[in-house]
Amino acid sequence: MKKIILIFITISFNSFSQKNINEAITIYDNSILSIIDKNARIEILGDDFNVAEGPLWDENNNKLIFTDVRQNKIFTWDENSGINEYIAPSGSTGYAPSFQKGGIGANGITFDKNGDIILCQHGDRRVAKISNKKNMSPEFETVIDNYKGKRFNSPNDLSLSKNGDIYFTDPPYGFWYDRKNFDNRYREIDFNGVYKLHANGKIDLISNEMTRPNGIALSLDEKYIYVNNSDRENGPKIMRFDSKTYEGILFFDGKELVKKYKGGFDGLKIHSSGNIFTTGPNGILIISPEGKLLAMINYGKGLTNCNFDTNEKYLYVTGFNDVSRIRLK
Repeated sequence: MKKIILIFITISFNSFSQKNINEAITIYDNSILSIIDKNARIEILGDDFNVAEGPLWDENNNKLIFTDVRQNKIFTWDENSGINEYIAPSGSTGYAPSFQKGGIGANGITFDKNGDIILCQHGDRRVAKISNKKNMSPEFETVIDNYKGKRFNSPNDLSLSKNGDIYFTDPPYGFWYDRKNFDNRYREIDFNGVYKLHANGKIDLISNEMTRPNGIALSLDEKYIYVNNSDRENGPKIMRFDSKTYEGILFFDGKELVKKYKGGFDGLKIHSSGNIFTTGPNGILIISPEGKLLAMINYGKGLTNCNFDTNEKYLYVTGFNDVSRIRLK
């Protein structure tokens, strides 16, 4: 069981071309002040993780659910009991050929229309489903595990449409077994894909041209798919794809930011305003639907993902070793 740590931290970090800066938040466009308070502070909820990921707010139980990719576990956090183990193992059960260690657990998670948890499993190399309840000997139901008969690499993150279509990414991070090297001995697909699984079971390849497709989210009107590329050296950016034609354009170029700050593009979510909250260089970037950088939450390090609670009172953030939140307006 993890201990809960409730402290407030402030982080000072120099930024470029800023209009207004405090220790935690840099404001580039005052329009964002209707959403975020420039004096808000980062609140650490728990630490001692390896790769915390996939934050998901459970409205019915008033708790945060999140994964740890390297511990192969799912955890919860709530105000009363802090952090507790919830589902283990989470992403590697021996279902598919994979490594015994490394980034083999579940990564991105979401709810389906029935309230079950849909998971991207690195070790089992599939998108799977399980009931939303504590389980230390889980049996997962496979949603999809292959493209044209070849096993996926390691499904990473996903986003569900209103009619149940699943958009997901499939980078090779499940083969990144020692944090430094990729081992492709189990690999069957020779590209890193972005996919759409239709509610009727048909699967489409949206793109095979991104080097490290990672976080994925649908726009509010579901016309566009935003996909982060987490490769710092070869195209740190956000792509935007048309959800019908799959035509892709560069939405946000991060190559200048990664020269200046630690961290890269990983998970992202869409606020009810239409603005994109994404992990990126230096922490969290808030970007308008037109691709303009509005604000930066200055963690001063790399982060993995973020998500809102039901009423967007807080933004919950997973880092490699901690889970935190920041209050919104």
